[in-house]
Amino acid sequence: MATEAPRPAFYALAAGGWRDYVTLLHLPYTAWHLSYVAIGAALAPGLTATRLWPTVAAFFLAVGLGAHSLDELNGRPLGTEIPRAVLALIAAASIAGAAAIGAVGAATVDPWIGAFVAAGVFLVAAYNLELLGGRVHSDLWFALAWGAFPLLTGYFAVVERLTWEALLGAAFAFALSLAQRRLSTQVRDVRRRVVRVAGTIERRDGSVEPVTAETLIGAKEAALRALAAATIALAAALVAVQLS
Repeated sequence: MATEAPRPAFYALAAGGWRDYVTLLHLPYTAWHLSYVAIGAALAPGLTATRLWPTVAAFFLAVGLGAHSLDELNGRPLGTEIPRAVLALIAAASIAGAAAIGAVGAATVDPWIGAFVAAGVFLVAAYNLELLGGRVHSDLWFALAWGAFPLLTGYFAVVERLTWEALLGAAFAFALSLAQRRLSTQVRDVRRRVVRVAGTIERRDGSVEPVTAETLIGAKEAALRALAAATIALAAALVAVQLS
């Protein structure tokens, strides 16, 4: 049966004007991945606000603005009407801002922060622009770049070293981000590319249910929303314990 074209994401607003800029932020997912930064920082002993918030701000600029602007430049997956020049400007300015925050950290805290900055810039560009023949644009690289890496960076920014506790935390973020990617793949496909869904589900009791777009994405999307909320709540709780 034919279906009405859905929004490109459950958090996407109606296209046009200022709403495109809100949609560009991918707010639930941005908050989810910023939570990994906060969780990593909260796992480290001696967390202070002066170490936490600049790191979170740098990742907001790099991921929430920079990565998503590059992603929209590379194929318009959200279908926004933001001019290409504006997207390029947002990407360049936000990534430069994130790098500048990191450079200050490298100069005043630990020079090794510079290595995290370099890795972050590479991951943002390589993943979202599908460089190197798209080799970095995969489920595993997504889990590494948007899960494990933010958590490790948040941890290192506090104590200036990586420990087995940090690696265990990174394994958690990697696995959860991998689950996010696997759940979201079909959701994105149906929302952004599928124009028609047809078929039925026939059960042993003789009941028949039509297959619709909601059949394909409903449960997965509900799981994604719940996982995002759970991760954000966990990050808030850990930070509150550390800073209280």
